Amino acid sequence: MINKRLLIKHLLAHNDENSFYDKKRKIDIGQKEGKAKFLKHVCALSNSNPKNNSFIVIGVEDDDNAIIGVDFFDDSKIQNLINAYLTNPPIVQYENIPFPHLPNNKFVGLVTIRPNDKITSLRKNIWKYFGGSVFFRDGSISMPKVFDIEIKDVNSKIVQSIENNSQNNIEHTLDGVFDFMNSRVDYNAQYKVFKEYFVVCWAGQKKLVKNDIFYSRVDLELINEQVRLFFSALDEVSITITDNQFKIIEYVNLGLQNTTRYYPLEETVINFEDNAQYNIETTLLFVPPKFDKKALHHIYNANNAILEKLKKGIALTAAEEIDLNNLPATYLICYLNQFENAINKLTEAKPYLKNYNGEVYRLYKETLRILRKVKYN
Repeated sequence: MINKRLLIKHLLAHNDENSFYDKKRKIDIGQKEGKAKFLKHVCALSNSNPKNNSFIVIGVEDDDNAIIGVDFFDDSKIQNLINAYLTNPPIVQYENIPFPHLPNNKFVGLVTIRPNDKITSLRKNIWKYFGGSVFFRDGSISMPKVFDIEIKDVNSKIVQSIENNSQNNIEHTLDGVFDFMNSRVDYNAQYKVFKEYFVVCWAGQKKLVKNDIFYSRVDLELINEQVRLFFSALDEVSITITDNQFKIIEYVNLGLQNTTRYYPLEETVINFEDNAQYNIETTLLFVPPKFDKKALHHIYNANNAILEKLKKGIALTAAEEIDLNNLPATYLICYLNQFENAINKLTEAKPYLKNYNGEVYRLYKETLRILRKVKYN
């Protein structure tokens, strides 16, 4: 089993960006431009490496390889995005890799691209790239090219050597367990071994609600691979563990003004098998709450007024400051109730919420995470 933290270290230490490896400070697939550029790089790396995996490392400075990390990214729907925009899509996996020096909410993103031995191209137009475009790697750059020659397999031995040198061992596993238990000591940190092989550590703040146990600030890490499988800073989460399975149901707190309730968002099931393999299945459970259109119009307009004040630098009243914390979720509810322009208002609000304070910006990012899950599904 490959230790993904070691794999990233080997990629950073021994290779400049090349035809099987790229690095980014961050990606933004929430915007059309960022989505298009990400698809271009996936397409180019897949076409340039028909016989071996290729990689994108995210959360690294370009000039000195300093590891700065990015927010946790839930990849459960990223393959849907790849399939929607690429013809002959590769298998793409995004993993969140923790590093000891990073804060608990920051990770290095590792994108692994597994080719399908066919030429991958854009299925339809996106941003400034046209449907039918084919991209390849020219050194460290992803370029559009006309495909008229057979691609030579020049990277398989190099990539195989890097992956072989990144295999996990008992020392790395034990170090990973102790690192996790020590760093999450305040959150009921636990570990469990599945199938006498997989070592899973998890932690969360325990909460009892009407005889039901929920957790918040949940971390779940597969120590063998040094991969964070699940991370939630805000949501309520239920956890069920058997000898073969770790199941998580994630809830989100939504509502208008002072009336909110928890809605099931997504179920994540990690199945551990006897052949030293595991798989992750995700099922979207979310049913958007419905509200009276007249009441929504009033609240929507009130949110627009708050946003205009933020744009003009006008001080908010005490009541408006309270409403500001609910603004991202309220725009989400409006969008889910056929207020199509609410999504544009949410995008407009981003820089102003980011500058206002860290808490409201965190709520904004949480809202985008919910929206991404719903849209990709």
